[in-house]
Amino acid sequence: MSLHLAGRLARRELRGGLRGFRVFLACLALGVAAIAAVGMVRQAIQTGLQQEGASLLGGDAQLEFTYRFANDQERAWMEGTAQAVSEVVDFRSMAVTGNDAGTQRALTQVKAVDDAYPLLGSATLKPTLSLTDAFAGADGLPGAVMAPSLIDRLNLTVGDQFDLGTQRFVLMAALSHEPDGAADGFSLGPRTLVRTEDLKSSGLLAPGTLFSTKYRLDLPQTAELDALSSEARQAFEGTGMRWTDARNGAPGISEFVGRLGAFLVLVGLSGLAVGGIGVSAAVRAYLSQKTETIATLRTLGADRATIFQTYMIQIAVLSGIGIIMGLTLGGILPLLLAPVIETQLPIPAAFSLYPQPLFEAALYGVLTAFLFTLWPLARTEEVRAATLFRDALSSARSFPRLIYVVATAVGLAVLIGSAAWFSGSTRLTLWTSTGLAGALALLALSAFAARKLARAGTPWVRGHPALRWALSAISDPREGAASVVLSLGLGLSVLAAVGQIDGTLRNAISGNLPEVAPSYFFVDIQKDQMPGFSERLDNDPAVTRVESAPMLRGIITKINGQPARDVAGDHWVLDGDRGVTYSAQPPQNARVTDGNWWPDDYAGTPQVSFAAEEAAEMGLQLGDELTVNILGRDITAELTSLREVDFSTAGMGFVMSMNPSALAGAPHSFIATVYAEEQAEAAILRDLAGQYPNITAVRVRDAIDRVSGLLAGLAAATSYGAGVSLLTGFLVLIGAAAAGEPARRYEAAILKTLGANRGRILRSFALRAVLLGAAAGCVALLTGIVGGWAVATYIFDTEFTIIWPSALGIVFAGIVVTLGAGMLFALRPLSVRPARILRASD
Repeated sequence: MSLHLAGRLARRELRGGLRGFRVFLACLALGVAAIAAVGMVRQAIQTGLQQEGASLLGGDAQLEFTYRFANDQERAWMEGTAQAVSEVVDFRSMAVTGNDAGTQRALTQVKAVDDAYPLLGSATLKPTLSLTDAFAGADGLPGAVMAPSLIDRLNLTVGDQFDLGTQRFVLMAALSHEPDGAADGFSLGPRTLVRTEDLKSSGLLAPGTLFSTKYRLDLPQTAELDALSSEARQAFEGTGMRWTDARNGAPGISEFVGRLGAFLVLVGLSGLAVGGIGVSAAVRAYLSQKTETIATLRTLGADRATIFQTYMIQIAVLSGIGIIMGLTLGGILPLLLAPVIETQLPIPAAFSLYPQPLFEAALYGVLTAFLFTLWPLARTEEVRAATLFRDALSSARSFPRLIYVVATAVGLAVLIGSAAWFSGSTRLTLWTSTGLAGALALLALSAFAARKLARAGTPWVRGHPALRWALSAISDPREGAASVVLSLGLGLSVLAAVGQIDGTLRNAISGNLPEVAPSYFFVDIQKDQMPGFSERLDNDPAVTRVESAPMLRGIITKINGQPARDVAGDHWVLDGDRGVTYSAQPPQNARVTDGNWWPDDYAGTPQVSFAAEEAAEMGLQLGDELTVNILGRDITAELTSLREVDFSTAGMGFVMSMNPSALAGAPHSFIATVYAEEQAEAAILRDLAGQYPNITAVRVRDAIDRVSGLLAGLAAATSYGAGVSLLTGFLVLIGAAAAGEPARRYEAAILKTLGANRGRILRSFALRAVLLGAAAGCVALLTGIVGGWAVATYIFDTEFTIIWPSALGIVFAGIVVTLGAGMLFALRPLSVRPARILRASD
């Protein structure tokens, strides 16, 4: 028999239409659509960032310095290279309104600009006016513009006055749109925009205070960014300069979107796996109905290969239809919702039909269909010419021939490899794959155990006929208990894991905040202000502890004379500048674990103490030399000790601490953490901010709220992806319930003939659904807790806490969803007359 004959037979079979394959198509289409839609939105954002890179950055290129302005030589290089240069100063401060009788303070992220700002794009103000007019001010005071949220918080209106440090400003407008706002990334406070020249007498930009300067360049059209980047790094070597250009104007956002999109695609794969269970169940049900047809074909001389090819072609055609439906939905839906999505995004997005996300989704769909239909198709080979009876296929061996096992293993390897390639994270892909495989294995084992327990428990419930009928039905392998537990359980498992991870992270951030975290961080404290600062806090009985330390920032540029990234890779310590302090004695909140601290009067070559855990991750050892750029000056120090630093307490902790003489003469300020009773926090802030206007106070609880809000958004996005898995699982349940409706009609007819009434039969159907839903929910709860624990322990490195409200909600959801699907197809069997059903079965 040839493949051509198999094709002809398949075409004739397909003339019967899509009856029995609606759930098959829905499951496959929904999973592919979810992956395609996520990929399309991710690609749209990344393309928008690339196209608008210069506008987001505020120029064609940017040079950034930490806590200093560019010197004359550096400015000369910029002005000789660019057509125009704009200087931006970015720092945190306190915006203060009112008077002694009623003063309000709020943390704000200040951006101080020059007259050339912005080089590209434009700021949108309300009421409408230019930045030049806004900065001109009124009543002899310089002007400023604020983010609307900060205006509301301080209860200001246009024309009101407020203070930044010791300088008073007049509010001229609300900042509706900041052209380069997306490139600035996450901040703890809303934006205030002022002119740098107007901050000269504010005390906020004194030597040693914490700020960064960014110089945006408007380059000629002939400029080569690659060559210019290399030239800048060579010209500014050893100065701590950081280069960014329009090719990736918002690198932090681009990386975040890429990683989040990859993670959501992997969550979508979980939904596709749930859909695969429905696909497999639909194929098994269809082939069970074709037993007589297959046996007849075998009688007429068809060999096993022809039978397999015939139904493989049918399933391939139907899979193609489902995948095309999913690609159409996943491609068109983001385009239709583009106006809504764009209004919610703070960054540009270029929506279009992109081939790569569609190809990725199609590939996942093809591989999923192949993996979940191969084994049911392989069982067609077991039907012989003599087996012309209804249950022949179901009695065939469940383990196919070796060739199909090998093909399944190859397909699975290709699927995992493709996911790792597209996501860019092999580790995350392997974690997700391992979790899905473990969950499926546990759910399959649970389905088997549920049938065995139901069979064992049947004799113990005599006198409760409805419960006994329910247990008998669950113990029957033909009733589809496995499909219910697998499909619903996997969808609930993903949702449970997301809930546990989200709750654990929230607890890790804020759960023990009153016991372990300080009330305030105070920064930019000048050395001559420390005595008065300490005196105010030392005399307050509500203050339990105060920690203070000198504060500088430095960038590790070299390790043992080699570029730092060549030695330590992409470790987070090398991402930008890090806090550096100095002290003659080891800090009280850190224990030296290896090496020796320098003597109190040590004045030799620079030495540095490093956080032990981070040193181990970076491969650092005692005796290594670290070159740290601080305020444009390279300091090379020997690593002489390692410290145990706990960054999880939200308290003070420095990765690096040097001997005092190493940083002698470097301008710097102090940082302090204050632990106090909550009711005393307002008075502390009022007194210290009033006495020292240049000091910036960061309330830890407010910072926690900002981070928690970000986590809530991430959890919501992930929950939507998990919701697709749950919806797919519900579709599988609908399909299983629809496929089992004839069996329930026959069961109801038998029970009615034996004297059972409709109410008792309905209770039996309901109990069956509740028990299966509870089983799926309990297993999902277990797998979700295990998955959440693994992610919290091995990826986020934080203590895991079971979130019981979320956990119990998963079990309840399992019961409700299964009961709803079961009852949807239970009413019609109850209304049919027994005689009609029994005659038809003869």
